[in-house]
Amino acid sequence: MALEYLNPADLPTPQTYSHVVIGTGTRLVFIAGQEPEDERGDLVGPGDLAAQARQAFANLGRALAAAGSGPEEVAKITIYVVGFQREHIPVIEEARVRLFGELKPADALIGVERLGGDGYLIEVEAFAVSAG
Repeated sequence: MALEYLNPADLPTPQTYSHVVIGTGTRLVFIAGQEPEDERGDLVGPGDLAAQARQAFANLGRALAAAGSGPEEVAKITIYVVGFQREHIPVIEEARVRLFGELKPADALIGVERLGGDGYLIEVEAFAVSAG
């Protein structure tokens, strides 16, 4: 399995993601939106986007592992943030780097009015291409 990361010359080069990711694996893995919950389903870090982002990305890592996959096989993530403001980007990126390191899957960052539970500030979903 391999992912090829592309940033076309006629598009601005993003620092934290790739415009195009081409996957050449045999198995598709779809991870549902991971919320900032602990293993009991309790909200982690009420009112604290940094704590919630760390938990959501950690949960994403756990879900990938359960599927026999890992961050290196993720082609695309979607990040939903309640009341998104540009100042949130460094906070989200810090949590993202904990899981992905230097990997830069394609992404979308979407500001939303609310998520599935009261006090939830972030949710992250993923699509991975696995060798098998």
